[in-house]
Amino acid sequence: MTDDESETGSTRRPNILFVITDQHRARDVGFMGNGVVQTPNLDALADRGTVFENAWVANPVCMPNRSSIVTGRMPSAHGVIFNDRSLEWGASTHVRQFANAGWRTALIGKSHLQHGMSRNSVMTVDRTPTVDHAYPDGWDSLEHFELFNDGVPEWPDDFYGFGHVELAIDHGARVTGHHLHWALDRGGKWEDLVVPYSPESPSKRRSDRWWQVFDPSYGEELHSTNFVTEQTIAFIEQSAAGGDPWYAWASFPDPHHPMTPPGEWYDRHSPADMELPGSLDDPLDHAPAYLRHFQSTAPTDQRNWVSPCGATDPELLREAIAATYGTIEFIDDGVGRMIAAIDALGQLDDTIIVFTADHGDMMGEHGLMLKGFMPFRGTQQVPMVVVDPRRPAGRTASLSSSIDLAPTLLELCDVPGHDGIQGLSLAPILDDPAAQVTTSVRDHLMIEDDIRAETAARARLPARSRTIVSDDGMKFTRFSSGESMLFDLVADPDEVDEIGHRDAGKKADANERLVDAMIAAVDDARGAPVG
Repeated sequence: MTDDESETGSTRRPNILFVITDQHRARDVGFMGNGVVQTPNLDALADRGTVFENAWVANPVCMPNRSSIVTGRMPSAHGVIFNDRSLEWGASTHVRQFANAGWRTALIGKSHLQHGMSRNSVMTVDRTPTVDHAYPDGWDSLEHFELFNDGVPEWPDDFYGFGHVELAIDHGARVTGHHLHWALDRGGKWEDLVVPYSPESPSKRRSDRWWQVFDPSYGEELHSTNFVTEQTIAFIEQSAAGGDPWYAWASFPDPHHPMTPPGEWYDRHSPADMELPGSLDDPLDHAPAYLRHFQSTAPTDQRNWVSPCGATDPELLREAIAATYGTIEFIDDGVGRMIAAIDALGQLDDTIIVFTADHGDMMGEHGLMLKGFMPFRGTQQVPMVVVDPRRPAGRTASLSSSIDLAPTLLELCDVPGHDGIQGLSLAPILDDPAAQVTTSVRDHLMIEDDIRAETAARARLPARSRTIVSDDGMKFTRFSSGESMLFDLVADPDEVDEIGHRDAGKKADANERLVDAMIAAVDDARGAPVG
């Protein structure tokens, strides 16, 4: 292919818009069957692309799964097993492969590839580290919010492959990072923007039941969703003017709690109209005891603002659902603006678009709220759409994992991958999404959920769990405590009938599948010599 051919017509190297939300259940978009939340732009995107109805995370926590998406590797392979450690500075990512191949790359919004906003999870180790990588001082503190207190700090030219970075570090109404100075330049007030994660956070309106549901004291024009939207569009327009293909990672901090849709978005839904999940009253009789403890912990009694808790107040839950839907609809509006901008540039037919989330949220399912060591589809299943204008639209029930997105994009754009990618390319499914039986690339996928053993002991949690989801609909989770849960997702999509306790044969079969999956997932690339 000549240089001219590579930049003209259908043979032009595709752009990539990668849209990722935070803590977003698979079922909380219109194209997955939710008739209450209004997502017309995401639904239109789904109509143009392939909807992966059976998409799951590699880990149901922010940092591990975000690191899995960029590396195409399981958390146990890339090393970020929880929110208490940063992705290694030298880690190979699919984004860096695109940058090396000539794409302009940008990360706008939430990164969380480093533990800056989750330092409350860090339990320091007073011993010599396992490996001294000799990375430059400060490599793992670039996302520390205080670095931005006096201005925007110097930034490396290569941040895990991203050449241009503008961070929105925090959640809810709290504004830090590049987002802070963007908002200050637009008339925002420091005292309204840099707010605590507590009931003292200023607001125009707030739930009487839980401080985490409120309307921020500033308008929607300063909110993180608008920041991500506007700055992503700015990067796309600048890149288009330069003539090179671009890769924009548009990372919305919402709908992660606190639930703070601003202005009109706070009023989009009445809590009284919100339907409660059918599994709200699940007694979890055959689940580990720690899950029942979470169930009994009221959101108002959380250990801290981010801790898992229970749906102990149905009216509070309705308020949380209504506010969450408002944040999602604001995001949908932003996605529509991005797509319109790409269309105005004449590049829509040359742009691959991905929409997904880093993990889900329980939102009252099984009587649980938020996330964290909750091995149910609420946190483990995510929305996923891939639009490639060169391929037909459709829907597929074929299994897919977050780790599959990296090899998929690399193959679609004919960019070589790096060593150690464990995901599988979904390109065969994109070629013919309706023929899921013959084009499935997976017969199972695995989900890891880990925490450092010392931390787990202190919190009285199992330090490890592994979940296997098989293409026959069986879903099995084994905990390091020896406990387990087995569900048939075909017969029991809400996971309320744990069958392992009464069917030893099915439990043994599932356990054997899990062992095989864990053996297959062992990493043989980390630290390998290279030519």
